[in-house]
Amino acid sequence: APSASHPLGCDPLGRDILARLGAGVRLSVLVASIVVVATACIGTAVGIAAGWFGGWWEMLLMRVVDVVLAFPGLLLAIALAAAFGAGVDKLVVALVCVGWTGFARLARVQVRSLKTQAFVQAELALGAGLWRTARTALMPNIAAPLLVEASFAFAGAIVGEAGLSFLGVGAQPPTPSLGVMIREGASYMLSAPMLGVWPGVVLAGLVLASNLAGDALRDRLDVRTQR
Repeated sequence: APSASHPLGCDPLGRDILARLGAGVRLSVLVASIVVVATACIGTAVGIAAGWFGGWWEMLLMRVVDVVLAFPGLLLAIALAAAFGAGVDKLVVALVCVGWTGFARLARVQVRSLKTQAFVQAELALGAGLWRTARTALMPNIAAPLLVEASFAFAGAIVGEAGLSFLGVGAQPPTPSLGVMIREGASYMLSAPMLGVWPGVVLAGLVLASNLAGDALRDRLDVRTQR
């Protein structure tokens, strides 16, 4: 039962629920941050290469993207996590394997429209290679949509971490993951429903906050909304 020392009460093992929620949020944010950084780097590199070189190289890379997108993301992540084995590190690898495609498609479209622009051609005329051109001309101009994509990918990674942990192929007890807490609380839904409700509310709040931040960032960076 809630008390002054345990505002949200304790679980059947005597562990403070509020403290475990805080640890679960920290784990979710850490996992989501690692996943977003990794997927953004991989996807952006693939997208820039596809959009810049075109031809068979673009076709090959985009076919790989299409193959990954042909499977539902969460189901593919579950299959990969089950193949890799349970654990937070395996969970991160599984989420990275399925999460980079959005960045790749977005970067490809942006680069295809930018590579014919005068300022990019000027860089090439001065002898700049792909790496320098990408760093000085391409990335500053595609960073805004990629940041918006990253904010929504962050919410997706949080849901993915919680979902895989709930199914038993992510974080394992006693690791205080929100997904693990929801799974443990489901066993006490009739006698102590708040054991599962609190982590569910916190998870929904995290995802909502991330999506709202993404919407605000998109409105802020979209010139069409500033006219």
